[in-house]
Parts: sequence; structure tokens; C-alpha cells
Amino acid sequence: MKKAPAGWPRISSSLFYQDPAKAIDWLCRAFGFTVRLKVEGAGGRIEHSELEFGDDGLIMVGGGGEEYSSPEKQWRARAASPAALGGKNTQSLCLFVDDVDAHCAHAKAAGAKVFYEPKNSDYGADYWEDRSYGAFDLEGHMWWFMQRIRSPKSDAR
Repeated sequence: MKKAPAGWPRISSSLFYQDPAKAIDWLCRAFGFTVRLKVEGAGGRIEHSELEFGDDGLIMVGGGGEEYSSPEKQWRARAASPAALGGKNTQSLCLFVDDVDAHCAHAKAAGAKVFYEPKNSDYGADYWEDRSYGAFDLEGHMWWFMQRIRSPKSDAR
């Protein structure tokens, strides 16, 4: 398998929001993302965006639903925010942070709805121990933030 293009991870997720401009600002303020690219169309409508998390995390944020659909982008009519689906999620995103407790406190202060308070999970000596918390963003996307507490003894990383 060839390397991914410079500046791109091997895999990246796209998230759809009813108000992507507001979501971009909130994700940066609450969770620590930074804007790498924001393409605005008529009336400030977000056509495409790329948000970075650290040096190797990348998500794309855009609008979903009929109002973002066009003849060449009919697939966007099938994209939706959890807010448009009664809070249902089909994915969750997991990110490693340096300090789960501080990140959680910051996210809560910015309005994140924490559904799983910071807790350690020890998977045994052959595996690892993480401290993590779970939160919903302003439109209901599910996020998990983790901090590695202990790596497996066989882990050479």
C-alpha cells in the first residue's frame, strides 16, 4: 500500500451538521480542533472544511440534507446530523489526548454533554489501560477521548 498524501492520515471521517459553521467554531473551542481549510459558498454556507487535531488527526465538517444537495452532489441529501435523526448515531469518533480530565473539564465548560465521566479501563497486562470519557457535541455526534495510562509490556512503541 502506498503512503497517504503528505498532510493526510490514511483514514479520515466526515461529519455532517445542520449548522456546520457553528459546529466548526464549537469543535475548535470545546474539543481543541484547528481549522486547516474552510470553503465558504454563498451566504457563508460551508461547502467543505478540514479540521486538524494534533499533528495527525483530521476530520471534515460540512452540511447535510436536501439543502446541501445539488445535481452533482446528490449524495449529500443522505447525509445528516444526529440532531436531524432524533439523536441517533451511526459512528463515534475516538481521539487520544494528553490529559483526559483537563480535556473533559474544558469540553464541559464549552457545553459538551458528557455521558461517560472520566474512568480508567484496564484490559490486563497483555493489553493496556486507558482513561477515557464520552461526550456529545452540540448536534449530538458521539465522541470518545482517551489517554493511555499503560501500554502492553510487549508494545515496542
